[in-house]
Amino acid sequence: MFTNPPIIIKDQRHGLPMSKGLMAKSFMSAGLSPGRAYVAAQRVQDELRAEGRSEVTLAELHERAEFVLSEETEPEFAVRYRRLVEISQRERPLIVLIGGTTGVGKSTIATEVAHRLGITRVVGTDSIREVMRGIFSQELMPAIYESSFDAWRGLRVPVPHGASPVIVGFREQAAVVATGMKSLIERAVLEGVSLVLEGIHVAPGYIEPSQFKGASVVQVLISVEDEEAHRSHFYIREVQTEGMRPFERYRANFPNIRLLGHYVEELALEHGIPVVYSQQLDRTVAEVLELVVDTAIREDEEDDRATQPVEGEETE
Repeated sequence: MFTNPPIIIKDQRHGLPMSKGLMAKSFMSAGLSPGRAYVAAQRVQDELRAEGRSEVTLAELHERAEFVLSEETEPEFAVRYRRLVEISQRERPLIVLIGGTTGVGKSTIATEVAHRLGITRVVGTDSIREVMRGIFSQELMPAIYESSFDAWRGLRVPVPHGASPVIVGFREQAAVVATGMKSLIERAVLEGVSLVLEGIHVAPGYIEPSQFKGASVVQVLISVEDEEAHRSHFYIREVQTEGMRPFERYRANFPNIRLLGHYVEELALEHGIPVVYSQQLDRTVAEVLELVVDTAIREDEEDDRATQPVEGEETE
């Protein structure tokens, strides 16, 4: 059976062939549905073949893809695609920090954001806490042996008069886990690898994004305003995990979970960290992506301006 020869991306290493499937995935990362993404990717390939192109540069391919998106879809998809391409071509790593109380959908959102940004390293702070449990005994560091919403059970000092034990316990646990978070981020920056870090311990004020030089660190907080919608997340999670994360345990601790949610939102307001109110998944992911991309591109533009010589200043 006759097949068309591949179109080679000539400025890629070893001249890799253009992949219609990968292009469709990049369109889906911009928010396009799978069906529309594959139609648009097919059109890009068909147009190049009709022009007799056997080779194409990556820049030409991106330009053609953006043009096709602008004609096949609503304008915002072409804009998102262009901005995602800009992010993928930057040299310094991107560190995305996603916080929020238990049950607001952080893990799902983090996974989707990482996929659309082409980031392969996604870490939850519960994993950091689990590693720390293997290093420090419960007698030495009891705070990390409890869940965030009942970390107060591990407190070894009296709670100040008028203070909430739930908040005090969480603060102690978050401060300990922040040490592991900082080391993980520093390692990613050193390796030049992008990272998405999510968890309730990603609380505003415990990690200062500006301290990590050589990377763009973007922090965002996820919240669910409606109490009943938040409660329903735990039932869905119980079904999805086949009972491994039981609804009843979270229902019993729901007041503490909401209390921590309000506390971290106050921290976000105090430290100027954006809060995204989660409702529909695609919309929430799109909003987080907009924040991340806008911040990263703005930082790149500020760095470019900072390195440009002042008008009238002599350069060697």
